[in-house]
Amino acid sequence: MFNIDPITITVLMFCGLLVGLFLGHSLAFVFGGLAVIFGYLTWGPGCFPLFSNRIVGLMDNFILVAIPMFILMANLLNSSGVADGLFDSLRYLMGPIRGGIALAVVIVCTLFAACTGVIAASIVSMGLLGLPIMLKYGYDKQLACGTICAGGSLGILIPPSIMLVVMADMTGLSVGKLFVGSVVPGVMLAALYAVYILLICWFKPQMGPPLSKEERAKVSTPQVLKMCLISLVPPLILILGVLGSIFTGVATPTEASGVGAFLALLMTIAYGKFSWKMMEEVTLSTAKTVAMVMMILVGATCFTGIFMGTGGGNAVANALLNLGLGKWGTFIIMHLIIFILGMFLDWIGIVYLTFPIFIPVVQQLGFDPLWFVVMTAVNLQSSFLTPPFGYALFFMKGIAAKDLSTAQIYRSVIPFVILIVLGMALCIIFPELITAPANFVD
Repeated sequence: MFNIDPITITVLMFCGLLVGLFLGHSLAFVFGGLAVIFGYLTWGPGCFPLFSNRIVGLMDNFILVAIPMFILMANLLNSSGVADGLFDSLRYLMGPIRGGIALAVVIVCTLFAACTGVIAASIVSMGLLGLPIMLKYGYDKQLACGTICAGGSLGILIPPSIMLVVMADMTGLSVGKLFVGSVVPGVMLAALYAVYILLICWFKPQMGPPLSKEERAKVSTPQVLKMCLISLVPPLILILGVLGSIFTGVATPTEASGVGAFLALLMTIAYGKFSWKMMEEVTLSTAKTVAMVMMILVGATCFTGIFMGTGGGNAVANALLNLGLGKWGTFIIMHLIIFILGMFLDWIGIVYLTFPIFIPVVQQLGFDPLWFVVMTAVNLQSSFLTPPFGYALFFMKGIAAKDLSTAQIYRSVIPFVILIVLGMALCIIFPELITAPANFVD
């Protein structure tokens, strides 16, 4: 066992983290491996009981039961075909507007986000549905790609979000309050994306041409409205059933997640998509995703236990407080760290790394912890869009490898990352956007 000072531990553990990721290893095993290495070097065999206690505590957490239920709900919705019908109806409804198809993508992604809380389903669905249609009608490739990536990433911010569930568990805050507090920022980001699309297509019509009159005439207005009604009502019932029960205090998020999964199953049956083969595939997909998430959580909690136990957390917190930048300067530095980490790490790793350090600092500086956590959730939207490891970029590359180069995909998200920063600025100027709605939940 070696007596290593906290600063050295911090540098070595984070350098090891970056080296492991750049070598292509899974985040879960990089976290877990570094925890074992540095735990044994500093604590000896005594680190293993620590790992056992933290893992048992994680597995025994009732709040985290919501994660597999929300993932199951997302997979069932993806199989129901609701996104397909909703996109088709909105495409015809908004097609006559410049940029109307891209606008329809943002709306569908926002509604889908309020149903699932998982971004992969949104991005893949909209990529397969929306991208070929937008390219067919002459949309700018980068606008089409950026819209799908940014819109699909809203699922991790707009409740029910598994990220908010994990954040609530890490901070001891109410899941319901975090859900309510994130609604306005999530909708605001969607609105900023929509306004950007409308403005860019107004000044540069070639970037998002409207549907031709011949194409629009294929479906009458009553038919379009009927399509919207059929596709929109069931998701709204699901949203009201899940979020309404949480916001009104009728059910806990864990209970509401079970209700949501059941309603999603009913939707699948109602749309005629149910089969035992589909159910087998959905169950298997859910099991794989949950296993991935839980493995990352296990590795991250062990890594955090060693990092905090060896004094690394206190060293970083003291360094932040001693920078002499004041309250808001320290706030900017913390979010800059989160933004940079988002280029390399999954949101789970970022939350488990930063929250044990940042939350005490936030409280000492006098910030509202709930406001800071939701601000972090807004900031982490960028982690899905920023290269080199943005998940949304990888999803789009898999879908659009023949239509867009990697450089085009990277450039496509730049305006939307700027809009995320603008959204954060608005939440700083008007903190009531987050705190006022949350105060209505007990």
